[in-house]
Amino acid sequence: MRYNYRSHMAEVQRLRGLLVSIIWIVVVIAGVVITFAGYLFLFQSNYVYYPDRTLSADPGDIGLSFENVSFETTDRIMLSGWFIPCDNVRGFILFCHGNAGNISHRLDSIQIFHRLRLGVFIFDYRGFGESDGKPSEVGTYRDVEAAWKYLVEGCHVNQSRIIIFGRSLGGAVAAWQAHNDTPGALILESTFTSTPDIGAKYYPFLPVRLLSRFKYDTAAYLKGVKCPVLIVHSPNDEMMPFSHGQQLFESAKEPKEFLEISGSHNEGFITSGRQYEEGLNAFISEYFPPNGPN
Repeated sequence: MRYNYRSHMAEVQRLRGLLVSIIWIVVVIAGVVITFAGYLFLFQSNYVYYPDRTLSADPGDIGLSFENVSFETTDRIMLSGWFIPCDNVRGFILFCHGNAGNISHRLDSIQIFHRLRLGVFIFDYRGFGESDGKPSEVGTYRDVEAAWKYLVEGCHVNQSRIIIFGRSLGGAVAAWQAHNDTPGALILESTFTSTPDIGAKYYPFLPVRLLSRFKYDTAAYLKGVKCPVLIVHSPNDEMMPFSHGQQLFESAKEPKEFLEISGSHNEGFITSGRQYEEGLNAFISEYFPPNGPN
């Protein structure tokens, strides 16, 4: 067979051009990934917090009396909230809401707690609703600490009569407070194990655990909680996997209970209706007798 130099060189040139094209594609993809990772690192708070500054309603709109409350954190940020009293109260809910909206979007929950004969103190984190400042992880911890002190020291509520309740991101905030001070009980609803864990779910192609500036390590905080714990989660939760609820239950110490509900992340407690309310009532009744100290 006769050697064809020109054909050989043409093939070499073709392969060389193909290699250059592949290298450029890899470089472009790597550049896009690095740029996106950098953006996520610098602007992570935009993906963690979705505050709404406007209050759209208040407990008076659902027939409940309430008090507007203002209180200050240790770093001098003024926060706002509502205290909703209840007749024949058997305990008090310290409500840590999720990462979006503000307290005015939690009236359904406030109504449920009122039916369960629980006083409610719900507050907005810094940067949410009428609270001053800008949200941050350390900031939310200072916020719940200030809310706890307002209830215990300002309102003279026995801490054994306080249930710290946290939904979604608020669950991490609630668990942090419960591992620092011991309430009567802790309820975590639709909560994740940590932000790096949930971030890895949404961005599996990125080194999220290296990039994450937020921890919100709910599972770690739970290990230090000494009060009764109720974990509430739905297998249909499209945002926080059911497995996170199961892992949180494993992290918690006894006594602990698990309430499985149905429905989506934001509407599970409404969709589950009577099942949800009766589940909460059963847990609360076990640890909060009707005639306990206020």
